[in-house]
Amino acid sequence: MKFFSSLAMSAMLATTAFAQSAVIGAPLAGSAVQAGCNITVEVDRPNTLTGSTEVGIVIGFLSCVGFNSNVCPPASEIMGSILYNGPYHPEFHTNVSRSKPPHQNFTVAIPTTAKTGPGQLSVAHFNLIGAGQFPFLETLNISVNVS
Repeated sequence: MKFFSSLAMSAMLATTAFAQSAVIGAPLAGSAVQAGCNITVEVDRPNTLTGSTEVGIVIGFLSCVGFNSNVCPPASEIMGSILYNGPYHPEFHTNVSRSKPPHQNFTVAIPTTAKTGPGQLSVAHFNLIGAGQFPFLETLNISVNVS
């Protein structure tokens, strides 16, 4: 019986954590970026009924040129050059033309040393979830093309 209660608790925590997941809303995967130029990174966090406290995010860039078959390792292993490290306060914005979840935009610069070719934009998102405030860390990434 203890097994089933542990299984149910694990499933509930996993479901709650999944509901708190962030998404990279912009740029779109496969977008072209230029070394040394600013881009806007939109980090969305869907609205949920479960309470949470945002702790912060890290945005990184990694050039994939030179890795095995020019494929970057997972963001959970390497973030690359840190473009932003700080607070995250997603909010609803009513002045947008389409309905969006709570989000925050960050203007960051692609490193001038970025090599032409495939790259990876990564986000590490950390928050505290639920009444007990258990810690939740996730990493996200999208592929971009440096031109």
